[in-house]
Amino acid sequence: MKKKSTLYIVQASIIAALYATMTILQNVLLPGSASTTVQFRISEALTILALYTPAAIPGLTIGCVVANISSIAVLGPYDLIFGSLASLFAALLMRAFRNVRLFGLPVLSALMPALFNGIFIGFEIDFFGIMQCRGFNPADFLVQGGFVALGELAVLFVLGLPLAKLIEHNGIDKKLFSIDT
Repeated sequence: MKKKSTLYIVQASIIAALYATMTILQNVLLPGSASTTVQFRISEALTILALYTPAAIPGLTIGCVVANISSIAVLGPYDLIFGSLASLFAALLMRAFRNVRLFGLPVLSALMPALFNGIFIGFEIDFFGIMQCRGFNPADFLVQGGFVALGELAVLFVLGLPLAKLIEHNGIDKKLFSIDT
C-alpha cells in the first residue's frame, strides 16, 4: 500500500514539474505562445497522461498552477483560478473517458482540454480581459473561447494523440503507469 502511494506522489510530482517547466521554457523562448488567447501550449500534450495514471490529475493541475504563477499574464490571479480549474476538470473527464476509443485512439478524452479551456479561459478573457470587467458578451466569449479551444485541439491532435499512440505501442503505459490503470 505504501509503495502505491509513494509511486502516485512521485508520478504526480514529475508530471507537475514537466508541465510547469515546459510551459515556462516555451514562454521564455517564444513569448506569448503559451499564454495568450491563441496559444499552442506544448505542455498540454502531457494531459494525455491522465489516460494512464490517476496521478496525472493532481500533477497537471499543480503544474498548471505553477506555470500560471510564473506567467506574466495580464489576467494573473484570474488565470490561476480559471486555468487551474479547467485543467482539473479536463483531466478528470479525460481519465473517465480513457477507454472510449475512435479508431483505437482516445479522441473523446483529447477533446476535454479543448472543451474546458475553451469555456473557462474564454469566459476569463471575455469577462476580465478584453471587456475590462464590464460584463459578459456572448459573441466575444464564443470568439475567445473558440480561439483557446482551437489551440488546445491543435496541441492534442498534433502532439497528444501521437504521444498516446507511442506510449501504448511501446508498452510504456504498462511499464511506467501500472498503478490503478
